[in-house]
Amino acid sequence: MESLETLSDPALARQSLEAVVELAGEFKKKFGRVPVLMEVCGSHTMAFAKSGLKTRLKDHVRLIAGPGCPVCVTDQKSIDAMIQLAEGSNRILCTFGDMMRVPGSRVSLMNSKTDGKDIRVIYSPLDSVKIAEENPDKEVILLGIGFETTIPILTLAIREAERKELKNYSVWMTTKLVEPVMRALLDSGEVKLDGFILPGHVSVVLGKKSFDFLVEDYQISGVITGFEPVQLLSGIYKLLELLLENKFDVLNDYPSVVKDEGNLTAQKLLKQYLRLHDEDWRGMGSIPGSGLVLKEEYAQFDAKKRYEVSVGEPRKTKCRCGEIIRGLINPESCVLFNKGCTPAHPIGPCMVSTEGTCAAHYQYMRGE
Repeated sequence: MESLETLSDPALARQSLEAVVELAGEFKKKFGRVPVLMEVCGSHTMAFAKSGLKTRLKDHVRLIAGPGCPVCVTDQKSIDAMIQLAEGSNRILCTFGDMMRVPGSRVSLMNSKTDGKDIRVIYSPLDSVKIAEENPDKEVILLGIGFETTIPILTLAIREAERKELKNYSVWMTTKLVEPVMRALLDSGEVKLDGFILPGHVSVVLGKKSFDFLVEDYQISGVITGFEPVQLLSGIYKLLELLLENKFDVLNDYPSVVKDEGNLTAQKLLKQYLRLHDEDWRGMGSIPGSGLVLKEEYAQFDAKKRYEVSVGEPRKTKCRCGEIIRGLINPESCVLFNKGCTPAHPIGPCMVSTEGTCAAHYQYMRGE
């Protein structure tokens, strides 16, 4: 607790901020422009906005939010399919809270729940296993959404369902992987970046070495950092140092929880239960090998094999969430932001999720 208090200490944060501004000034003097950095993690996006750092640094460092919010990057057809899944009889749908209010083409999961469908918000995937055990006469389906931070816990739920020999339990896997989407962003060349603020939570599972591809294949640097103000600023500072020295490297600025090899137990679970699969992303289309699905030996727990769902083309709106996810525009550039689209009446998932870029801007940066 003492360490956490230090990392959020206002005096230390101000000193760190001054150091970053000074170093950013050196970058601008050397290259004639401000540095452009992308934070990949949705939690970083919210932390930068909530702390006021993104506003304070806007004239010195351009911070772009990337595709790090798992709810936001889920494509519209997948959301429509999950909502349709809830319409079946004798079913209990289990989901994390963020998904409840994400708009589908017709309704949301919250609307379906209001209409009498049994949809339950859980805090851990293991909660869904307990629900299946307590309701043997119902089909229990878990919506498996998330990046590498969440996916290992999904496999634990499957392992527990297997151990309990549950016949009424399955998972609708719509997972996403960080490396393939980062490669897709860099390969597209749509946004010119100087470096990445790398995700702290995902790095706990994958480890520092999992990001070596940035240097080896793209000659771009990244820094893994935490979520407190001093940690965020430290990450930016070390990234700016690399840029000024014309060095390419991946640094671990979160060594208290992130190791070079990552969490080997979690990685073993992923390899045991799951295999790579092409996955659709909002605003980015299908990215090869960017998701994970259950291996054939665990097909009895695969909801996509157990249930037939057919959805048409999604309803078109003026929501520009897909462009925001790719770092092409900020929320204020969307004609719907703070007008037709608000947290009370969201039109896109970026305004719904607690890690969404639009939600962060609405709460902490509106009318700056």
